[in-house]
Amino acid sequence: MLLSSVARLSYAILLVGSLTACATEPPRNLNDSCSIFREKNGWYKSANNSFKKWGMPVHVQMAIIHQESRFVHDAKPPRGKLLWVIPWKRLSSAYGYGQIKDGTWDWYRDSTGNRWADRDDFDDVTDFIGWYGAMSNRLLGISRWDAYSQYLAYHEGHGGYRRKTYNKKPWLKGVSRKVEARAVEYRAQLGACSGSLDKGWSLWPF
Repeated sequence: MLLSSVARLSYAILLVGSLTACATEPPRNLNDSCSIFREKNGWYKSANNSFKKWGMPVHVQMAIIHQESRFVHDAKPPRGKLLWVIPWKRLSSAYGYGQIKDGTWDWYRDSTGNRWADRDDFDDVTDFIGWYGAMSNRLLGISRWDAYSQYLAYHEGHGGYRRKTYNKKPWLKGVSRKVEARAVEYRAQLGACSGSLDKGWSLWPF
C-alpha cells in the first residue's frame, strides 16, 4: 500500500511538472497566429480581453510580444561583460513575455490596481500591452492600430518618443518595421480563424 501511494504521488508530481513545462514552452510555430492560439489554450481569450478593455488590437499585441521575447515566458536581456570576458550584471531589469522593466511594471500595477500581476504570465502581459498602448494613444496621440509607432513608444518610453530618440537609432526603426510587417501578417491570419477562436474551438488541438 505504501509503495502504491508513493508511486501515485510520484506520478502526480511528474504529471504536474509536465503540464507546467508544456504551459510555459513557446509555441511551435511563431509565424502563424492561428497556430499559436490553437496550441496555447486561453491565450486568445487573454489577448482579446485586452483588446476589448484597452482597444489595442490582438495582432499588434502579438507582434510586440514576438519581437520582445519570441513568446518565452521568462525571457531576460543578456548579461554584460566585466573586462570583456567575465559575465556580469544584466543590461536591464527587463523580464518576461514583454521584456518589461521594473519601473514600468510598477507604474502599470499602481495605475491599474493589478498588484498581483506577473511579467511571466501571458494574461497579465497582454493586459499590460493593451494598457501601455492606450497610454501611448492618450499621451502621444499614437493610434492603437499603428504597430510601427506603438513599438517605438514601447521601446523608447513615452519621454523618449516625445524627444524622438528613435531618429538616432536607424536599427530601431528597422526593427519597428519588422514589428509592423508581422502585425499585418498576424492580422491577415486572424481574419481567417478568429471566428473559430471566438467560438472556443481553440480548446481542441489541431
